[in-house]
Amino acid sequence: MNNLIPSGELRRMLLPPTYGRHVTPATEFTILSVEVWASGLVVNIHLPSDDAPEPRLVLQDHFGTEYTLQESATVGARNLQVFTPSVPPGTRSLTIRSADDAGSRPVVTFAVPLMAVPEGRPNLEAAGRGASTAASEESYESELRRPA
Repeated sequence: MNNLIPSGELRRMLLPPTYGRHVTPATEFTILSVEVWASGLVVNIHLPSDDAPEPRLVLQDHFGTEYTLQESATVGARNLQVFTPSVPPGTRSLTIRSADDAGSRPVVTFAVPLMAVPEGRPNLEAAGRGASTAASEESYESELRRPA
């Protein structure tokens, strides 16, 4: 299962505004969280039992990014689904829809906090010696957000 996790850093953990059971003609499930990794997304799903079928999900953001299911693993009543790519900079919302429902009914919408963090890790050693912060500020590029 370790090879299921996307590569890169874990950037953010998104929690749903409410937890609720979603029932479709094919299965029932609860979305517990979405992990935002540098190279993809992991949707953490709770199923009602060990033998319940996994849901078919569709992810979308306000930019219209196409997310593709790469892998899925079920262990007991837990299902992890990995999608690529990761959310683009400036993404404000991520909606999970159920493809098992007629019309792809929305399950939950997450607010995505602005992730204006430089790609590289800060040099804490240099900062501890009183190095100028101007160099680290130069590597920061602000992310413009398009309206939803």
